[in-house]
Amino acid sequence: MDSGASHRAAWAALLDEIGERPRQPDFWRLTIGRPTEEALPLVLGRRVPAHEAWELARRKRDLYVELAWRGLPAVAGAPAFVADLARRGVPRAVGTSAGRYDVDRVLGAIGLRRHFQVVVTADDVTLGKPDPEVYVLAARRLGSLPASCVVFEDSLVGVEAARRAGMRAIGVATSHTNAELSGAGAERVVDDFEGFQWNSLDR
Repeated sequence: MDSGASHRAAWAALLDEIGERPRQPDFWRLTIGRPTEEALPLVLGRRVPAHEAWELARRKRDLYVELAWRGLPAVAGAPAFVADLARRGVPRAVGTSAGRYDVDRVLGAIGLRRHFQVVVTADDVTLGKPDPEVYVLAARRLGSLPASCVVFEDSLVGVEAARRAGMRAIGVATSHTNAELSGAGAERVVDDFEGFQWNSLDR
């Protein structure tokens, strides 16, 4: 899903509500792929006590949900690509920093939730990306070795998490540039999934 615009708007609304100014104009880039609680100190430039982080994260999530209810677009070609993987019997999992409620609702809205046997969310792990826990757990639940997994990621911390898990990583340039994703460890970068074929990957 291309949820970036809604996340950016939710962050901006949260900062406006609490009277905080971001440390840099493109502050939202620091948040991509990270759980909100872990992104807050980076955005605010200060230590955030656990209780405050929890309250702010809950408010940011509420703001995001309000915006996302209008509908989030799929990355171009993604639904067809996922459906093709299902037809081929390729094991599939979601490993995300979002919560389970958001994942089920957003993927369900465009008919993709049924295509994933395994969904690992922020509710299932202790550490967020770039820690590899989310991907290691996803592979374990699929019954797959990490070395046999390919991760498609739009965030730098996500690419790092995949590489630290011992997995291949392909960048999706919806939020970061090709150079940034390659620099983080992506073996290749695609703009979207239009025309992308599973058998185009060398294995």
